[in-house]
Amino acid sequence: MFSDAGTEDWKENWFLEGNKAWVSNGTDGMIFSAGPVEKEQASHAVLWTKRSFAGDIKIEYDFTRLDTSFRGVNILYLLASGSGEAPYAEDITEWSELRRVPTMSKYFHNMNTYHISYATTRPDDDYVRARRYIPEGKTLRGTNLEPDYRNTGLFHPGTTSHITVIKRGDWLFMEVDHPGQRRLFAWRTDTHQKIDQGHVGFRQMFTRSSRYKNIRISMLN
Repeated sequence: MFSDAGTEDWKENWFLEGNKAWVSNGTDGMIFSAGPVEKEQASHAVLWTKRSFAGDIKIEYDFTRLDTSFRGVNILYLLASGSGEAPYAEDITEWSELRRVPTMSKYFHNMNTYHISYATTRPDDDYVRARRYIPEGKTLRGTNLEPDYRNTGLFHPGTTSHITVIKRGDWLFMEVDHPGQRRLFAWRTDTHQKIDQGHVGFRQMFTRSSRYKNIRISMLN
């Protein structure tokens, strides 16, 4: 349903949030870089698909971490929609202007979405974690999908991994095919209210930079 090799103009398929972020395309894929200032909200960034998806989905892409930062995380958002409480319409494109400074709380306070964080902190002390945002709660407390996976040994700077994420039924899966190892992470989602429609987005917190290539999104029957 969606395919982007990362080599053509990114503005055809994506929209960007973050005043200090930048995106560029080349023969080796799409480079997405957040702002350079540690602990600065304006240096966060999110790159969203213009298209919205519904139902069970599969997301695939080649991911290369370009930074060596020990700060922040990378996040994949799945099926993101607004809370529906004005001005946070279900269609998140209608209030993107409110996220020009993409403070993290603007997302978990006002969106329904699944979130997977990865490529975190030091390569030898990292984690992979999933959440389901609960906008009525106005907090991250209670959003975790169990379990957390720690010390995965993945996502070394300069190394390319093929990532596959599937949301199907009551399960969320992430497979990382990394040179020398392949890991599968799984979370049950029926501990929280189901989400079945919305946009897909890549978040990079301050100082983070990555290359994305061969991005494909499929709807599952």
